[in-house]
Amino acid sequence: MAVQTAESRTGTPLTAGALVGPATVVTVIGLVLPVLLLLRYSLNRYDPRELMIETVTLENYVKFFTDAYYLEVFLTTLWVASLCTLVCLVAGFPLAYVLARTRARFKNVLIILVVMPLFVGNAVRAAGWMTLFGSRGFLSVTLMDLGLTSAPTEIMFTTQAVLIGIISVNLPYMVLTLQSVIEGVERQMEEAALSLGAGPITMFRRVLWPLALPGIIAGTILTFILAMNAYATPVLLGGPEFKMMAPLLFGQFQLGNWPFGAAVAFILMTTTLALTALAAFLMGKRIRAG
Repeated sequence: MAVQTAESRTGTPLTAGALVGPATVVTVIGLVLPVLLLLRYSLNRYDPRELMIETVTLENYVKFFTDAYYLEVFLTTLWVASLCTLVCLVAGFPLAYVLARTRARFKNVLIILVVMPLFVGNAVRAAGWMTLFGSRGFLSVTLMDLGLTSAPTEIMFTTQAVLIGIISVNLPYMVLTLQSVIEGVERQMEEAALSLGAGPITMFRRVLWPLALPGIIAGTILTFILAMNAYATPVLLGGPEFKMMAPLLFGQFQLGNWPFGAAVAFILMTTTLALTALAAFLMGKRIRAG
């Protein structure tokens, strides 16, 4: 029996290595190497005639952080992503709670309605918003017919249109993430808190919110990453005057400025990873503190 146990212990690392090995190879080839290549490109120099000159320089990063235009694009992306994530959390939590606690037969129908926006691509979804927000769109025409406005309401190519578009894309991810966590919270714990004299707000703050915090962290990180990297929605609903990081770096690649485009992409990636890691660390620390 002892020999068999030793053999099983000896074979476990080999088995684990055989299982993890293919995934590790795929990750290195599909993620690590492209990121390293992106970093290497960002250190090259752009030349209009030769496009990219092999060298090692930080001038692309210096250009980005010393130019007021690029800093404005960077800060706009940050606050749009943060605001969209906050709205998704505030609007998604009640909806996720209702879905998690509903025992009716039409629960599956409600879930389908939540995920239905994900059945179409971002460009198609944005085109739908365009027909609604245009100066001759459904919203503008309806408001004029009701006598609420005397002139066409122009929402297209505004910050509000971009925010609504991104929120509509990210909200289902937040709802589904929160729903799965809230369903794991026993209803008896909420009823016990209420029966002991806690009001609904106190119960939410002291019982439901801490227990649902892992789902809140996951949903927040997911929606923030999606908002930071949004491309189709800012381009179609924001117009040429509204700039975010993803359209900016795509435009640089279109112009053939691969070094600066790679630098923008690397800044976007590292900023997103750093902020999400910081948020996860702070919330995780709060969970451990109780």
